[in-house]
Amino acid sequence: MPITVLTRAMTTARPVTSNRDYAIGIARAFGGAIIFGLPLLMTMEMWSLGLSIHPLRMVLFVVLNFGVLVVLSRFGGFEPTSSLGEDVLDALGAYAVGIVASALVLGLFGLVSLNMPLAELAGMIAVQSIPTSFGAMLARKQLGDGDSDKTQEQQARSDGYAGQLFLMLAGALFLAFNVAPTEEVVLIGFKMTPWHSLALISASLLILHAFVFAVGFPGQEQAPAGYGPVRLFLAYTVPGYGIALLVSLYILWTFGRLDGAAFETVAGSLAVLAFPACIGAAIARLVV
Repeated sequence: MPITVLTRAMTTARPVTSNRDYAIGIARAFGGAIIFGLPLLMTMEMWSLGLSIHPLRMVLFVVLNFGVLVVLSRFGGFEPTSSLGEDVLDALGAYAVGIVASALVLGLFGLVSLNMPLAELAGMIAVQSIPTSFGAMLARKQLGDGDSDKTQEQQARSDGYAGQLFLMLAGALFLAFNVAPTEEVVLIGFKMTPWHSLALISASLLILHAFVFAVGFPGQEQAPAGYGPVRLFLAYTVPGYGIALLVSLYILWTFGRLDGAAFETVAGSLAVLAFPACIGAAIARLVV
């Protein structure tokens, strides 16, 4: 009889503990959302993008970002997850936190109010919720226990080849998004000569390779057995740069930077934005 009672007590107590841990995770998520999102919440170009971005492009970006958050949860969300349904709930929670945090901060700054047209209010909050939702999802690693509470399955996903490429994509998306709204991306690309662009591309590849395998950052990848420098470069660095280019191209298109632009302007802007995207891809393991 005592064993039966003890078993029932443990079964009853488990959901309470889980709910408490999840509440702590949500609180950390708010902190992560504000910390990671504050630079863009205080950027004038982001305010105007929320009003001018094409609605269909904004909806597509929100949907794709949600998909990235779902997969990102497989590497570590608010709490360890064991199913796709739990990852979707984690992503929904991160987005909800991102939306609320964005609305609160923009409201405190006097940038949004209930008197605004609904389309303008939704646009400003939606575009800001992308970086804040990323911050919310990454909060456990940055503000919590980090890798100490990762399951073996989550760690295996991070160590796999596909997982490493996905983390590069997530890191590139996050850092490139923080830079892309500014006019300086187009201005720098306009001022650069083709030789500058080639030098920047070479530097991007070098930094990506060095940051991932050479300089000894925490979470840095260990070279797989049997991989020499050339094979590492072809198997990881080149695909990583390709991912950074695709992410940069997509973000520039979403923000309307490619509309009516000449090829030279597009190429210059792409080379410029791919540089921070490469750095984001290289340091993804530090923040995820």
